Amino acid sequence: MKIQNSKFKIQNPSFGTRYLPLTTNHLPLFNIHLLTTTYLLINLLSGCYSFTGGSITPGMKTVSVPLFENNAPIVVPILSQAFTETLKDRIRTQSPLSFVRSEGQASFQGRITGYDIRPVSLQGNNTGIAGQTRLTITVQVKYNNTLKPDENFDQSFSRFRDFTGSLNAKEQQLIKDINQQLAEDIYNRAFANW
Repeated sequence: MKIQNSKFKIQNPSFGTRYLPLTTNHLPLFNIHLLTTTYLLINLLSGCYSFTGGSITPGMKTVSVPLFENNAPIVVPILSQAFTETLKDRIRTQSPLSFVRSEGQASFQGRITGYDIRPVSLQGNNTGIAGQTRLTITVQVKYNNTLKPDENFDQSFSRFRDFTGSLNAKEQQLIKDINQQLAEDIYNRAFANW
């Protein structure tokens, strides 16, 4: 495409040479598109926007996540390992941080403090049987950022899922779903300041 005599010259072997008029009305629109594209490209290349939704502290390279002990009144054997691995997976897939065994520049420590099963609603036939039941998992998390101590926190996170029928058949999937929600909440609190 060339500009010639106030016209765009477009050459295409299939259609031949065509001339489109170039008026001053086209130039402001062309400049706006050029500036917008340049601005977006610079921001994207400079890392101002993160596709993961996180904002890792500049210079942070390591993270440690020791096993979260299960101190809940109801102890489910798989819960401690499952939650810890879910949190690690969230950090691994959403950040460039490398895991170290201890004393990372970012560290997550804590314990599972609640595993609660309660009826939410009763069946309509007055039998006293739960129509829906709620499984709630609560985790106490202490986050330490050695590079920015003002971002440290010690906070409780809780999530639940409602289900019908027997817990035995659904427990592992419910735990997996709740752990993913908790890991997202904790990650966002640490790295997106939510």
